[in-house]
Amino acid sequence: MTTDPRFKWRLRSCVFVVAVGMTGLGVRLAYLHLWPHDQEKIWETIDKPRLWKTKIDAERGSIYDRKGRENPLALDVPLKDVCADPMAIIKNNCVRETAEALSAVLDMPVDELAVKINKPGRAYALIKRAVLPDLAEPIAILDLKGIYLRDRMDRYYPHKNFLCHVLGFVNHKGDGCYGVEQCKDKHLRGIPGYLQSKKDALQRELYWEREQVVPPLAGADVYLTIDQYIQYIAEEAVQQAMLEHRAKAAWAIVQRVSTGEILALVNRPAFDLNEFRTADGDSKLNRAVGAVYEPGSTLKAITFASVLNEGLVTPQTRLDCENGAWLYGKRLLRDYHPYGILTVADGIKKSSNILTAKLALRLGDDDLYAYIRGFGFGNQLGVDLPGEEAGILHAPDRWSKISATRIAIGQGIAVTALQMLAAYNAIANDGILMRPYIISHVQRENGPVFDSRRPEILGRPISRETAATMRHLLSRVTEEGGTGKRAAVEGFRVAGKTGTAQKPVPGGYSLTDYVASFVGFLPAESPEIGIIVVVDAPQPVHTGGRVAAPVFKKIASQTVRYLGIPRSMDRAFASR
Repeated sequence: MTTDPRFKWRLRSCVFVVAVGMTGLGVRLAYLHLWPHDQEKIWETIDKPRLWKTKIDAERGSIYDRKGRENPLALDVPLKDVCADPMAIIKNNCVRETAEALSAVLDMPVDELAVKINKPGRAYALIKRAVLPDLAEPIAILDLKGIYLRDRMDRYYPHKNFLCHVLGFVNHKGDGCYGVEQCKDKHLRGIPGYLQSKKDALQRELYWEREQVVPPLAGADVYLTIDQYIQYIAEEAVQQAMLEHRAKAAWAIVQRVSTGEILALVNRPAFDLNEFRTADGDSKLNRAVGAVYEPGSTLKAITFASVLNEGLVTPQTRLDCENGAWLYGKRLLRDYHPYGILTVADGIKKSSNILTAKLALRLGDDDLYAYIRGFGFGNQLGVDLPGEEAGILHAPDRWSKISATRIAIGQGIAVTALQMLAAYNAIANDGILMRPYIISHVQRENGPVFDSRRPEILGRPISRETAATMRHLLSRVTEEGGTGKRAAVEGFRVAGKTGTAQKPVPGGYSLTDYVASFVGFLPAESPEIGIIVVVDAPQPVHTGGRVAAPVFKKIASQTVRYLGIPRSMDRAFASR
């Protein structure tokens, strides 16, 4: 017999563990058999693991344009996930045959499908997520061993990348991301229900044992101010400009002057909302409300409106434009073309930097700043979309001697396209600045309307008389000899302004990269529609008059015909 002390220690340890276990079992058996118990509680304890409670997801509300339910932009649809049982397929030795059969239906490479299926030891594999019913039906007919379909409700965007930056998308967790899906998520998602029942030992529900079913409450529907036809017009025009001018990006907004309703909002590059997982951050950026840029000459209208409103000049006031080169504060300011004496009216038509800068000096730093703020720059306008930027406008105590002369011509200030269009619409709207909005109302199907939006006044930076004068001056910009003549629409007076801004770079401004823009409204004598177009880094042509103005014309000419806006009449300008 061995006398190894280690063997004896192990043997004693094993005996001790077995003895403790047997003693515990004995105590438990004695307790159950010898002590009195409430039999109902015992059966409740035995039955408790069979209770089963699950959440029932609510159908998410749909999103519609201003025309209502006839053509949804976003909706929940019943879809199918194509799933596989790799173990069953491998056991039948038909991996390749199954992959080939699926490839013909799903339009996926055979090798890619074979890799997904050939997973030894696994009982589940996702082949393709969210397949439409018309595609799932042929798969069901094939009756492939180990291939099955799983029901699911998923968010579906019928028009893919159309209106993508306005709509946003729903992620795999069911949360709204970007756009309307994010800002109205609490209304769209609805209220989940739940089901309480019992399952048997094989985890199958005992339907006759259902105790409680609380049905879900579907989410409310969101109705936009967007008009799909105008949106289509704008998207086509912006996309064509991107391709023609090899631009980095481009964006546009169409808005009703008197109400602030946004009829179209376009950004390029864009992305397919149904494939949002593959889109990069640059494509998802809503530049129309979330990108800031130096506006260049489009800001000159604000400077002119300010000095006219203060009564410091009249349209006939004459100023010396220094033959295109003016030294002030030891810094040289140039005009694109050299001019001598110009009236204020011709100064805006010709887009003179020097004349505009001299007007700013007459106004003074504090008043120039106050007017620019009054037109909505430097603050969020409160549009009902996420990601709106406030822009950059420093207070006068941070200005240098020459700051006013540069800010007046759109340098040293950063704005959004939404702000710039709102400011021009204020001129068009008798000096009244409106809050832009894109959501009309929220409503459950056959239920009351709630969370509706109405036109909202933000302020009045200039008088009715000044606004009327500015409408006349800006209409001359699109006439022959003006910088915006390519924005002219046959049969209509168009008021607006071009912008060609060098992009800031460390130490100064780029000599090769520009932001080209045009912003305006029509009919100029009684404005109804305001439009802005911005093109980032067009090549090789880069001026607002050559790049952005024609895009404005394409959008405006089709929009006024579609809306049935009467053509301009040969009559004098007047405030409305």
